[in-house]
Amino acid sequence: MLNRRDFLKAGAGIALAAALPARAAAAAGHIVIIGGGVGGATAAKYLKLYNPALRVTVIETNRTYIRPYGSSEVLTGHVGMNDLNVSYDTLKSKYGVGFVFDTVVGFDPAKKQVRTAGRQTIAYDKLVVSPGISLQYQAIPGYSAAVAETRAPSGWIPGSQTALLTKQLQAMRPGGTFVIVAPPNPYRCPPGPYERAALVTEWMRKHNPSGKVLILDPKDSFVTDATMQLGWHRLYGYNIPNDYLSDMPAGVKNSGKPSPIEWVRAMDGGAPQSLDARTLTVMTKQGAVKADVLNVIPPMKAGKLAFDMGLTDASGFCPVDRRSFESSVHRDVFVIGDASIADAMPKSGFSANNQAKVTARAIVAQMAGRAPGEPVWENTCYALAGSDYGLYVADVFRLKDGKITRLPGERYLPLDASMAKIRLAAAYQQAWLKTFTEDCFA
Repeated sequence: MLNRRDFLKAGAGIALAAALPARAAAAAGHIVIIGGGVGGATAAKYLKLYNPALRVTVIETNRTYIRPYGSSEVLTGHVGMNDLNVSYDTLKSKYGVGFVFDTVVGFDPAKKQVRTAGRQTIAYDKLVVSPGISLQYQAIPGYSAAVAETRAPSGWIPGSQTALLTKQLQAMRPGGTFVIVAPPNPYRCPPGPYERAALVTEWMRKHNPSGKVLILDPKDSFVTDATMQLGWHRLYGYNIPNDYLSDMPAGVKNSGKPSPIEWVRAMDGGAPQSLDARTLTVMTKQGAVKADVLNVIPPMKAGKLAFDMGLTDASGFCPVDRRSFESSVHRDVFVIGDASIADAMPKSGFSANNQAKVTARAIVAQMAGRAPGEPVWENTCYALAGSDYGLYVADVFRLKDGKITRLPGERYLPLDASMAKIRLAAAYQQAWLKTFTEDCFA
């Protein structure tokens, strides 16, 4: 593993003689994209749509993308791990995007080159970096990457930990407790931990009816919190906190009976302080919490590559020019997706997709000698409180005083929405998984 100094040194030692031809389409230019997730794939596709003459190359470690959005449904058996796999074939065959399946180990911003572990040197005119997130396991005392792989999985980046968490849930003793440690802001997929809690609760009502889901949270609120809690209340008898209960529709009252799902906020002592991996015990301000299955979603920063390339600031994320997402550190380098500082925009797949499209237009404009246009972004996050109980958050963003600002408007599914609209939102969530993937990769 390279540290930042070694990484930049590796980039500075790149030999021009070894460089891949970057000027084959000199009039159009060569755009290199590091990272083939939602942001990188969308950028590649839309760069070719906006200017087919561009040469676009994606450098990606894995030959198949594993989508994180919708991955909590693996836990409940609604989909399998293989259903998360997304191919790059259409980007290659239909749009002419080139792929180098390798890992970037060197970066020279002065020479505008990157180097891969396979000893390829690739020059660029513009570089798009979409490095995703890195999970800060060590931020919670007692937690680590090794613990996540063996005892208390995160599964927030889908893969082996998702499969492990699924097996643990299925093997949990009758009446056991599934504990979710929620992350602090900012983090990928704001409604996600609470959707996961809901889907596990729904699964346990059928397969482990005396089991319980407990959310330990370092926050006092979350996106979609009111609509999600109303769903929990209706489906699982959840007792809504009094400060939320006052805003609920008429007739919504707590039973006071124990519920199979509980959310313990920071103000109620839910903030995790440390954990014991051997006993699966989480220490909080209100005391020790013993889990039968422990799912820890730790704090997040920009992906390691962003740190190695020197693109981050003290926040652990990447400062950018909001109009184009060009890095504030390196010229002709653009950072999109979860790793970027995007103000009011959440860290979501939809946001990364929108940022990629805006960045693609900005790059095409710059290379044509034009100023980028005025950007507008949007984001929609669908979530489930149960298989047939959908909800959402939807926003539009514009620039204001150099920052990305949310425009006023109704953001959430109304609390008084009919059950027909709620079921429709669940259907939209399933349809969105398909159409969104197609927009990014097909």
